[in-house]
Amino acid sequence: MFVTYKLSENSFKKLRKKGVSDVALNDLAELENRVFPNSYIFLSRVRKLPQAEEIMKNEADLLKAAKGFLRLDLVIPNRTIREWAEALIFAVVVATIVRTYLFAPYQIPSGSMLPTIQIGDHIFASMYSYGSPIPFTDIKLFKKPVLRGDIIIFPFPRDPSVDYIKRAVGLPGETLEIRKDQVFINGEQLDEPYTYYEPNERRTRLAQGLMSSTPVSRFGPIKIPEGKIFAMGDNRYNSADSRYWGFVDLKTVVGKGQIIYWSHDPDENIFGGYRFGRLLDYLK
Repeated sequence: MFVTYKLSENSFKKLRKKGVSDVALNDLAELENRVFPNSYIFLSRVRKLPQAEEIMKNEADLLKAAKGFLRLDLVIPNRTIREWAEALIFAVVVATIVRTYLFAPYQIPSGSMLPTIQIGDHIFASMYSYGSPIPFTDIKLFKKPVLRGDIIIFPFPRDPSVDYIKRAVGLPGETLEIRKDQVFINGEQLDEPYTYYEPNERRTRLAQGLMSSTPVSRFGPIKIPEGKIFAMGDNRYNSADSRYWGFVDLKTVVGKGQIIYWSHDPDENIFGGYRFGRLLDYLK
């Protein structure tokens, strides 16, 4: 099934270039588009042709011209159905390559990145921003560093089957501290124009004196190990992130959030809730 032999129009062109005579090729035309499961059966049938002696002088060229991989001819004899199946397989292969090496779609189910990314946003992430992955390994070619402020996609450290999207805030080797909601890197306050603090939640925290007593508003100082990053959601009062479950391994970062390609409020029905103004918005 994986390796079969079939003479096609292209096969005859190759054999003609190799010097096989027209008389011999006319003999071989009897076998055109017939599929043979292996070289033994194929050559056995060729040897029964009148011009077999001449043809077999070019045995290596003949096998090379007829050999094919992953053909569906034996499994799906109907040509129309086979062509549809081949088109579907091709589309799946192309989609897999695009998703692995170029762009992958993600749907946002939570509000941890508000207001940058809203619930119901559909985004494309670039899968090449931090290097090109080698399939089935942790190795990446042309590696690039994660930069502070990047919106990164990675498997949740406590459940790798779940993809998380957060912002890279602290980088390897840095000392991070949070004081009254403000992030400090190596003692310097970080400018974060993308953050959101829900006003009612802020007032409640101030009234209850929580601005300096919870990991949300008071954290560290902590030194970020090499090979790790500290990731946080933009919606700082409503984000499960590195403040709660620890660092993100740099090797696990698979992509960078780039653009919103569709947005629909999940609380609305199919007749409303479309946020066309967010379409094609670049993530910053």
